[in-house]
Amino acid sequence: MKRKELLIIIPAYNEEDNIGAFLEKLEAPEIMEKADILVMNDASGDRTGDIVRARGHEVIDHVYNLGYGCGLWVGYKYAVKKGYQYVIQMDADGQHDVCNVLKLYRRLKGEDGQGGYFPDIVLGSRFVEGSMAYPTTRMKKIAYALFRRLIRMGTGRKIMDPTTGLQGLSRRAFSYYAGFGHFDDKYPDANMIMQMLMLGFGVEEVPAVMHARTNGTSMHSGILKPLQYMFRMTFSIVAVWIRVRLFRVDKGIVDNGAAT
Repeated sequence: MKRKELLIIIPAYNEEDNIGAFLEKLEAPEIMEKADILVMNDASGDRTGDIVRARGHEVIDHVYNLGYGCGLWVGYKYAVKKGYQYVIQMDADGQHDVCNVLKLYRRLKGEDGQGGYFPDIVLGSRFVEGSMAYPTTRMKKIAYALFRRLIRMGTGRKIMDPTTGLQGLSRRAFSYYAGFGHFDDKYPDANMIMQMLMLGFGVEEVPAVMHARTNGTSMHSGILKPLQYMFRMTFSIVAVWIRVRLFRVDKGIVDNGAAT
């Protein structure tokens, strides 16, 4: 069977209460005619992997819990090896509405009427005009504002949703991420957007539809976790700026064609 050009990567950890219903929505004919699904099962202690396999989708099981970022990184490597041209990454908890898939895909391919520009990364944003209202905490709002400010200081670009996990990637972008040392496999977030902008990759935002989690626990839940995350990400963004701007690591990689 001919492989499709789009791969949907879904990192999952103990998502048996959510993954089945989410996959059922993704299995809509208009999506399945264009995309394959890969679930990165991060050593779940429940039936997450079994549910995915029963629905006929590809699963990569981690023996040990390696984290969200590592799941994405291995997924990028899989996409490179299997020859996919585009990747869309989504969360397994159903917060990312499946209506976003074709919107991101068409923007990556330049089929949305926006002209002949083909971005390397398309961010599904909760905070641009046209997005659905999304409830969030005061602490997270402070973090978003801080990350926006740091990215704008470092790149001149205003990114409204710097922590979105809903992203579409061209082969050039995910091939670069798949390389050693090019992707933060612990906490990939606003720091990776900063990095890719500084390296010259094209990044755009499009309005997205997202929902609040209904089952399970977010990895940034509670009081201390969001605070720890904010400080860690701040230092990581600054480290990216130092790495690219001062030490010029991989600077000019797009112009040299090394990311294609």
